[in-house]
Parts: sequence; C-alpha cells; structure tokens
Amino acid sequence: MGGRWIQEWRPDDPEFWETRGKRVARRNLVFSILAEHLGFTLWTVWSVVAVRLGDYDFSADQLFWLVALPNLVGSLARVPYTFAPARFGGRNWTVVSALLLLVPAVLLAVAVSDPGTPYWAFLAIAATAGLGGGNFASSMANITYFYPESRQGAALGMNAAGGNIGVSSVQLVVPMIIGGLGLAAAGLFWIPFILAAAACAWFFMDNLAGARSNVREQVRAAGRAQTWIMSFLYVGTFGSFIGYSTAFPLLTKTQFPAVQVTAVAFAGPLAGSLIRPVGGWLADRLGGARVTFWTFLAMGAGVAGAGAGLAEGSFPVFFGSFMALFLTSGVGNGSTYRMIPAIFKAKALEGVDADDPAAREAALRAGKRDSAAAIGVISAVGAIGGFLINRAFGTSIAATGGATAALVSFGLFYGACLALTWWCYLRTVGVRLAPSLAAARV
Repeated sequence: MGGRWIQEWRPDDPEFWETRGKRVARRNLVFSILAEHLGFTLWTVWSVVAVRLGDYDFSADQLFWLVALPNLVGSLARVPYTFAPARFGGRNWTVVSALLLLVPAVLLAVAVSDPGTPYWAFLAIAATAGLGGGNFASSMANITYFYPESRQGAALGMNAAGGNIGVSSVQLVVPMIIGGLGLAAAGLFWIPFILAAAACAWFFMDNLAGARSNVREQVRAAGRAQTWIMSFLYVGTFGSFIGYSTAFPLLTKTQFPAVQVTAVAFAGPLAGSLIRPVGGWLADRLGGARVTFWTFLAMGAGVAGAGAGLAEGSFPVFFGSFMALFLTSGVGNGSTYRMIPAIFKAKALEGVDADDPAAREAALRAGKRDSAAAIGVISAVGAIGGFLINRAFGTSIAATGGATAALVSFGLFYGACLALTWWCYLRTVGVRLAPSLAAARV
C-alpha cells in the first residue's frame, strides 16, 4: 500500500515542534482516536449482546465465555499489531485495522439472526471481535513517535481515553439500537462508521519514516525485564478496566436480577476512560510509580467494597464500589503507560556522555523504538486481565453461585502489584540501584 511518508521528524526539537510538529501530531492523534474508538466498540460489543441472549439456553458460565473470549484474542492480536505501524506505516495500518472491524460487525449479525446458531459458532464469531482489541496497541505505538517525550503522558492518555470510551459507547448506544432495530443491528449499525474511519485515516493521517524499525529490534526490546514488570502491573490497571467493563452488565444481571443494568452499565467505562488522561497528567508531575502505587491501594479497597455490597445484597454499595474501581483503574492506566517511555528513555541514556549531542540523540531514538515495542507486549499481556476477570466471575458463579471468591482473588492480586511497584520503583534501595529511573520520574 502506498501512502504519505514524512522523512524528517524531530518532535524533541522545540523549534520544529512549534513550527510544524504540533499541528501534524494533533491531526494524526484525532483520527487515531476515531479508529481506536471503533476498535474498542467492536471489541466489547458482546458484553451487551450476551445479556440479551435469553432466547438461547446458555448458562451464566457459557455467557461469560462469550464475553471473555474477545479479550483473549484481542490480547494476542496486540503483539503483531504493535509491529505493524513500524513495518507498514501508521497511517497505512490504521486504514487496514479499521476495515478489519467489518468482520466482527457482520458476523455478529449473522450469529444472532438464526435461532439455530450453535454455541460453538457463537464462540468462534465472538472471538473475531478480538480484532478490535489489537487496534489499541498499533495506535499507541504509532502516536508515541509523533510526540516529544515531555508530552507523551497527556497525548497517550488522550489517545487511550478516546479508545476506551468505545466501551461506554457500546453499553449506552447498543441497548437502544437493539430495542428499536433488533439484535442484529448491534453489529450492522457500526459499518458506516468503520468505513468513515478508514477513509479519514487514508486522507488525513501520515506515516513516519523514522518510526520504521525491524522486528528483531522490537523483539529484543520485548525481552527485557522492565517490559515484563510493567506487563504485570498493566494487567492490574488496564486488565481490570477492560475486564470490569465487559463483565459488569452480565455480573449485575446474575447477582441483582431486578436491576435494569442497561441504564447504568455505561457509567463506569465512561468514567474510567475520561479520567485516564488525568492519570498521565499526574504521572508527568508526580511520577508514574507513585501514582500507580496509590492506585493499587485504592483498587484493593474497591474490591472489598464490592464484596461487601454482595454480602449485604446492596446494589448501591456494589455499584459505588465498582465506580471506584473504574475510576482508579483509569488513573492507573494513564500512570503505568507514562512509566513506559520514561523507563526506556532512562535505560537508553545509561552510560551515554551528556556532552555528546549525537550520541544522546541516537540513544533517545533507540529508547523510543524500545518503548514502542514494549508497549505492544505490555498492552497484550494487560488485556489478558480482561479475559481472566471474566473467567474468574464465570467460574466463581458456577462453583458457588456468587462472585465473592473472584473478588477475593482480585484483591490478592492488587496486593502483589502494590508490592512490585514499591520494590522495583519506589524503595530506597531501588533508587540507589537505578538512579536513572528515579531521575526519569518513573
């Protein structure tokens, strides 16, 4: 595929940024958000559809599989999707990845239009929705190259938030569409928007020649210890956000059958999405590790509150606790993502002579390439959290009739994330062992 390629791109040069870079970066960010938003929409559409499959004789555990499987496929898709912008160009790949969303949109309509569709076919078709999950990784890896390091926290936060809001869009819009046009419209409704997003990417986005790197370099970056530490933490933040977003409608239906879940399900994903840039902003000023540490502490309190709501049979307590989980996971999404470029920049500059501008510039470019590659692995592993959360709820309900056991396991995991954040990035010994990371305000 051909396309527009920008050969010279120096966002960390203040003069270049103000005279040219800022305008181009903002334009690419806007249309990246549009395509990524639709990716999240199709990725999570089964969270709404599964609640409406009352005409099919599926158990709660089977329905949770339909919601969980797109998360698993989406997490796996994020690895090749991360490499795609560097290989094919960010603008070119945005067009392709947007058009691929036609597959889950059309197949969903096929599945629900036939009352005789077997369960295995539902599973296969739901799995194709995972293509939407891959869009996040390619979009974030691409936008990383457009912005200077000092502005990446806010830019990546806005890009991610615009995508994350797609979860809320599905849970707000699709119930109304289904009510008026039938269940098949949950997929067909999005086709014109998908085509529009692909056209906008084709006409208004750019490819960066400097962002092109080979897969071998990216695999090498993905094999570093810091990548896997951050992957674990991202399971706790983004994995929680996407897991709770997709599980909440079905979880509420099983635990509080009298509640009209479609009236409130969209609120949590919307709040978590909108607050994500705040997490990046706080990380820019306070340090991502500090913000992430307190986020996990608050998330532990959130699952405890949700458990109390279940024990008391109180939906207001249950709902309020989940709102807190959405908000804190949103903040954590922004703060953990801000840590990634800071970590790889600091690692790249270790041992580089500060008085050698050429060596410093080369190290910064290498750090950005490593960061973009790591984002793919981290976002992929993080998305697996969405699969695990749904499976934990399904298994817990099947075994005990309730979700308490799943919530206890989540609380223990947040405790592990809290300890890992402190051990690797906040403790005094860690600062002495890695002063470059501390200086980078990780």
